[in-house]
Amino acid sequence: MSDSIKIITKNRKATYEYHIEERFEAGMVLTGTEVKSLREGKANLQEAYCSVESGELALRGCHIAPYAHGNRANHEPLRPRKLLMHRREIEKLDKAARQKGYTIIPLKLYFKNGKAKLELGIGKGKKLYDKRADIADRDSKRRLDRLKSNRYDD
Repeated sequence: MSDSIKIITKNRKATYEYHIEERFEAGMVLTGTEVKSLREGKANLQEAYCSVESGELALRGCHIAPYAHGNRANHEPLRPRKLLMHRREIEKLDKAARQKGYTIIPLKLYFKNGKAKLELGIGKGKKLYDKRADIADRDSKRRLDRLKSNRYDD
């Protein structure tokens, strides 16, 4: 059985702003118009975050655009959405999020075998010098790749 995965959106700033220490997969409770809008790729995770309240995990600040062909039963774009995980995983995330400097970050939104899934990460905020080091590493890697490709083109 192969897993068919179709990525909807990624939180590209997450790996720049945080050191991701552990990743989890969570299901999502969605309405019909939200699923249709996601299939069109109309979602944004840039301002999204996760929180644990009364033993339940919720995704907040995730913008899923209203479905273009929806009627008055269309969904609210920024409503909190319940995430589905095992209790032990939620407790682990909650414990990690209570530690100083750690937070639960949504990394990627995708369809896996027809079901909407969210990849979460436990992250610790980066300092400014960490971000500068990442940029320097990325630039040097890009420069090396360019040199390698030029060498083989001759």
